[in-house]
Amino acid sequence: MKPFDYRQATDAGEAIATVARSPRASFLGGGTNLVDLMKLGVATPDLLVDVTRLPQLDAIEPTPDGGLRIGAGVRNSDLSADRHLRRGFPLVARALLSGASGQIRNMATVGGNLLQRTRCGYFQDVTKPCNKRVPGSGCPAPEGDHRNHAILGTSPSCIATHPSDLAVALVAVDAVVHVAEAGGERTVPLIDLYRLPGGTPERETDLAHGALITAIELPPLAFGRHSTYRKVRDRASFAFAVASVAAAVEVREQRVHDVRLALGAVAPKPWRALVAEEELRGGPATPEAFRAAIAAELDAAEPLPGNAFKLPLVSNLVTRTLSSLAGIDR
Repeated sequence: MKPFDYRQATDAGEAIATVARSPRASFLGGGTNLVDLMKLGVATPDLLVDVTRLPQLDAIEPTPDGGLRIGAGVRNSDLSADRHLRRGFPLVARALLSGASGQIRNMATVGGNLLQRTRCGYFQDVTKPCNKRVPGSGCPAPEGDHRNHAILGTSPSCIATHPSDLAVALVAVDAVVHVAEAGGERTVPLIDLYRLPGGTPERETDLAHGALITAIELPPLAFGRHSTYRKVRDRASFAFAVASVAAAVEVREQRVHDVRLALGAVAPKPWRALVAEEELRGGPATPEAFRAAIAAELDAAEPLPGNAFKLPLVSNLVTRTLSSLAGIDR
């Protein structure tokens, strides 16, 4: 591992200023992704600024309107056990419990989870070209191993997927992130934080260097209790998704009154299935309608030979998940 300097931050403003003025500085939370990348030689910071002891970053607070505000420094295991989250947003709790191992969840922070880098083998192997790691060097995945890669939102420059389970669930419930940066503070819908690769796959979010996520806010969702997160993976635990779905649905008189739907492991960012949602609202709550809606969403997919199996996989996963939530599983 390349030598680096370490600094323990005690003030958010100081931490942001320190990283902002040093192009090769990075924030350090739990380190469960960053340290792995440093060991591989993918990430080579000169300075790590530890933000794990900053005040207010480890709080979980219900909001007056029935939502939830989560400090970016909250550990994944602590958030998954929070009674307010489990009661009002079970899909988020299930997504957290689907991610990694218990030991890693005890270390990983919520903010860091949202910003983790792709697990694409070409990105993690410094002996291979990768446009995300070295812009302009090329992407071997389309002609190489792409079984776990994206089928939606890709570009010729990159077909890697975003690995976070939590981000998929948070996108489904319209979560908002609070960001502190040198010029002040702002809020950003989580879905807008992420960028599709286009011609600049090295830019994964709209965060400027030195910007720090301080909190995530979940707005109230009246039917949030009727929600879940399901993940298909190659082994039962400690494995990234091959496909996943975060879903919440409200059914009245056998019709879909409202729905939230997001997909994971199919795109370079958590994929909000807005086309499918529009197809579903006001329509019949039947497996046939659910399958037709996700088919409309997947019309934009551009699978490759090695990952075309994700099309029927996602269709079956979404149909069964919505059917179960609607009480018509069969």
